Amino acid sequence: MTDTATMAGLDPATLADVLRLAGSPGFDRIQDQIRRTGGCSDPIHLQGTTVTRDATTGQVLHSYSTDTQPGGRLRVACGNRRASRCPACAWTYAGDTYHLIRAGLVGDPAKGTPHTIRDHPRVFATLTAPSFGPVHNRPGNRPCRCGTRHGEDAPELGTPLDPDGYDYACAVLWNNHASELWRYFTIYLRREIAKRAGLTQKAAKEQSRVSFGKVAEYQKRGAVHFHAVIRFDGPDGPDDPPPAWATLDLLTDSIHAAAARVAVDVPAAGDQPARTLHWGTQLDVQPIGAFGNGEEITEQAVASYVAKYATKAAETTGTVDRRIGNKEALVLLGVPDHPARLIEACLDLHALYPDRKLRDWAHMLGFRGHFSTKSRRYSTTLGALRQTRADYRAAQQREALGLPDPDHEEATTLTLAHWSYAGHGHSPGESWLAANIRRDIQHNRETAREELPTLLADERDC
Repeated sequence: MTDTATMAGLDPATLADVLRLAGSPGFDRIQDQIRRTGGCSDPIHLQGTTVTRDATTGQVLHSYSTDTQPGGRLRVACGNRRASRCPACAWTYAGDTYHLIRAGLVGDPAKGTPHTIRDHPRVFATLTAPSFGPVHNRPGNRPCRCGTRHGEDAPELGTPLDPDGYDYACAVLWNNHASELWRYFTIYLRREIAKRAGLTQKAAKEQSRVSFGKVAEYQKRGAVHFHAVIRFDGPDGPDDPPPAWATLDLLTDSIHAAAARVAVDVPAAGDQPARTLHWGTQLDVQPIGAFGNGEEITEQAVASYVAKYATKAAETTGTVDRRIGNKEALVLLGVPDHPARLIEACLDLHALYPDRKLRDWAHMLGFRGHFSTKSRRYSTTLGALRQTRADYRAAQQREALGLPDPDHEEATTLTLAHWSYAGHGHSPGESWLAANIRRDIQHNRETAREELPTLLADERDC
């Protein structure tokens, strides 16, 4: 068995479970359930029943029970956004984020924005953290301060030149307050817009609206920074054109001024001095163009960039994607020195700032905010996109079963359901099967994407 497992690239326990699974009577149904989750790495197991009746006659039109399923369970996707936890569900989350951001750039009436949104001034802004000490980097064509020209994937990139002189405490406190820095930025941005327009804040609000969608990303040094699409609208939102004074230059100038004004005070505690936190000086604001002309970045590029980082978190810096309760765990988990020191700083500072919950968010290097957020009227919501997908699949299922549409005015069906949680995850063999199904689905998607331009060209020729 050991030699066979080695040849198959599997450990003996996994190979044994794969063989058990393949020989089980419910294998085809298990495979179908896993495929329906998209190859989810950690599916939720449910037990229960659903019965659809004619509300008038009481006739049972359809019934389903997990008693007929292998193990008496139904697997559904976990929905985790982290690519490190579940690549399959993270792909779906990234796709939803892409469409949410894109709808606020190109317009999509089905997602709450008209196509005229392209005429609104909009920029892609990146707000970063300040310096907490010099780190190894790749400054253009010049060597790093250490005298070395680091490769693109060099492990030392982002780590301090002098770890003992690096301000780890300030770094994690800055991460911990990053969401407040963003909140103050949005407040000051509206004030700076009104100031430059020569209006009171009330008058500016009555004439315009600022909408945004943003995502957080970790730099290699472990500091959070934000990428944001910021857009001018009229007072009633995306359907309303902005006033004449709401120009791209005014928006850009206001962003720079607002970021410079933000200051969040952190009181002294124990051996830690009082600090005032600011945004870093590396503020980047770029106009977004419909197609790009060398000076503007495209809508497609912005939506793709934001979606890419919506599924990533602190694990990209070398830390782990789950909570760490003590310093001993850092050694057992093999966390590299720099992120380990950031985590240790969180654990050490927790007692001094108990309301900041630094121990709870040590694995996130102190950051405790949402990774992707948007203003109310930017575009649609992730919940709405999920509901649309669920409604589409439910309609497909009803059509396949020959059931009437419950939303039809003459519909008389009644569905009763009872579900309960029964666990989660896969056996070793199921995990191997899910990973292969996910890879097959991904390969098919990539192939379809590559062939799409050829198919469209053939249709035009016809």
